[in-house]
Amino acid sequence: MQDQTDASMVGTLRTLETPRLLLRPWRDDDREPFAAMSSDQDVMRYLLPFASPGAVTAWIERQMSHLRQHGFCFWALESKQTGEFVGATGLHRLSYDAHFTPAVEVGWRLARKHWGHGYAVEAATKALQFGFEYLGLLEIVANTAPANVNSQKVMTRLGMTHEPRDDFDHPLVPKGNPLRTQVLYRMSRGAWLTRAGWSEANNSPGGAGEGNRTLV
Repeated sequence: MQDQTDASMVGTLRTLETPRLLLRPWRDDDREPFAAMSSDQDVMRYLLPFASPGAVTAWIERQMSHLRQHGFCFWALESKQTGEFVGATGLHRLSYDAHFTPAVEVGWRLARKHWGHGYAVEAATKALQFGFEYLGLLEIVANTAPANVNSQKVMTRLGMTHEPRDDFDHPLVPKGNPLRTQVLYRMSRGAWLTRAGWSEANNSPGGAGEGNRTLV
């Protein structure tokens, strides 16, 4: 069975909203704070570093291209109260081969000053809602290094589950790099809908309960 991605989302530069955050398309003025965040060793501890400033810009451009092509990406994350850049959170189609691909992942990276406020869970929950309830994805995954306990706690709080047999060597991470081994967390659409309290009658994008799922 294939993911039932809503064609109306493709090419739409959509913004998602939570009580405290905006998940929005990237702007030119996001480049500087994103580059600063990406140079923070604590933020990048469990991520591959960017090779150059140009690679940072290329990453943002790939997100916008992905948004135009698929209707979602790792959106720029903004505080509604202050307008400040918080980080990046969202969904992305994986570009590598693994035992669980093709797949869509949920991911996040936040500037260190914004840690400890529950923003990762809040934003990622919205991304999962969008993926399951509007795009009709059948499964969403997340992965990180085994030592990244904090991200695994976020995944658990999101309702994702981990089976050790799913762990894998990341094909885009060089052999010998400690980040090559990754733990995989998964969530099915059925698990999300049950967790969200949907009944079978509105168990599809555009179902009877969609009016209560507010997007911007």
